[in-house]
Amino acid sequence: MPELKLVIFDCDGVMFDSKNANKMYYNNILEALGHPPMSDDELDYVHIHNVMQSVRYILRHYPEDIERAEAFRADLDYHPFLQYMNMEPDLVEFLQFLMPRYDRAISTNRTTTMRNILDIFGLSQYFGKVVTAFDVENSKPHPDALIDILNHFDRKVEEAIYIGDSTVDREHCNSVGMRMIAFKNEGLDAEYHVNSFMEITRLPVFDNVK
Repeated sequence: MPELKLVIFDCDGVMFDSKNANKMYYNNILEALGHPPMSDDELDYVHIHNVMQSVRYILRHYPEDIERAEAFRADLDYHPFLQYMNMEPDLVEFLQFLMPRYDRAISTNRTTTMRNILDIFGLSQYFGKVVTAFDVENSKPHPDALIDILNHFDRKVEEAIYIGDSTVDREHCNSVGMRMIAFKNEGLDAEYHVNSFMEITRLPVFDNVK
């Protein structure tokens, strides 16, 4: 197996515990349209899909309101919801461990909020490439983002690994044959499983670190 050279991150559920922020955000949209809050299943869906897919899903019983929801969302400031996002406590320590030996990137189904989040939490400096659902023709689980990242760093798929937490992430990796680290999800099919970032430093793929 070629030496590991590139580590790719998912955002929600990996870098951040953002489920509550997503809950507040989408319930805010539903409330504005006069609909009840999301069910647990709907919350699980919006947590791993992009915003366009999520709006259509939570309004699947009210298709006549989708256009109104999109207009409302376009004017909705996400900043008030950032207070409900919790960054993993050892994320920065892990990113510093990776520098400068490994390239670092993000592949996420977030859209316009991703770069603001990185700036607000002081993380922009750590990533050489950030690919959102708006940056590619087909968002996760399609391979577009991973191919874009591999091409950007001129890396082979065997030289990369992805840190994710959902079945969408697993399908994303499978689309190009990439190895995956499952983050805080023991039941997810993956080559490795961890519950914190610094656990990753002890995985066999990092054995070559001097």
